[in-house]
Amino acid sequence: MNATPARQLRPDAGADTHTISLIINGKQHELAVEPWTTLLDLLREHLDMTGTKKGCDHGQCGACTVLVNGTRINSCLSLAVMQDGAEITTIEGLANGDELHPMQAAFVEQDAFQCGYCTPGQICSAIGMIKEGKAQTRDEIREQMSGNLCRCGAYNNILAAIEQAMPACKGGPRE
Repeated sequence: MNATPARQLRPDAGADTHTISLIINGKQHELAVEPWTTLLDLLREHLDMTGTKKGCDHGQCGACTVLVNGTRINSCLSLAVMQDGAEITTIEGLANGDELHPMQAAFVEQDAFQCGYCTPGQICSAIGMIKEGKAQTRDEIREQMSGNLCRCGAYNNILAAIEQAMPACKGGPRE
């Protein structure tokens, strides 16, 4: 993996920064970040990975869900410095070239989105949920996905997409 050089995220940044190392979507990054920078802001504002959405910025909607070491988290609630050394997968890192991840393909096939704003978080959360192995039934899936809100109300199709993709997603984010 080629590492991107450490860079300061603000022109006036200096002693207030911490250098962290992250593997994001398979690529090594060395970054100097202010201690108050959230993982969400690092991804969106500093690395131009805008697939992860900022919804409520309070951990209540799930639009910002990403996978950290295979576990789903709300990236708006995590400081970037807390993830030093972690492997992060965002919606941009799921497809393999032109081949969609099975969960992405199922969302398309099941028409599991309307406006699409929540979709990246829904997909990352569903992949993490499957890896957790806690949800087997429709009711369990609904409960485990309850932290991801869809203002358009596409829940029935989201549920259908998750059920369709579950067998192919048992191994993890890219397996």
